[in-house]
Amino acid sequence: MNFPQELKYTKDHEWVKIDGDIATIGITEFAQSELGDIVYVEVETVGETIEAGEVFGTVEAVKTVSDLFMPLSGEVIEFNEELEGSPELVNESPYESGWMVKVKISGDLPEDLLSAEEYTELVGKD
Repeated sequence: MNFPQELKYTKDHEWVKIDGDIATIGITEFAQSELGDIVYVEVETVGETIEAGEVFGTVEAVKTVSDLFMPLSGEVIEFNEELEGSPELVNESPYESGWMVKVKISGDLPEDLLSAEEYTELVGKD
């Protein structure tokens, strides 16, 4: 499995790419493989400020629906609209075209974000 070194990860299987005060967020390769074929991504929190740990949307796979948890506090400023017509991008390219939201970071980054090595250890994949 692929867990890019430049990203941070959560125990809930989201990834975070930080660029200045903007964070791009999605779910990991491990998460999408566990969920199976993703058929719908719902994010109705654009324009809202979400605290770390709160739900910012859901992802629906063929057999299940899973909440998406905000890995850091901030305002959701953008949803990846490509996912509306092509939710399978999350399966095909979880770290590139399958990103879910962009967030304007507020406050400090949580201390519980994991490195790629720590996340690999958490999920037991290499």
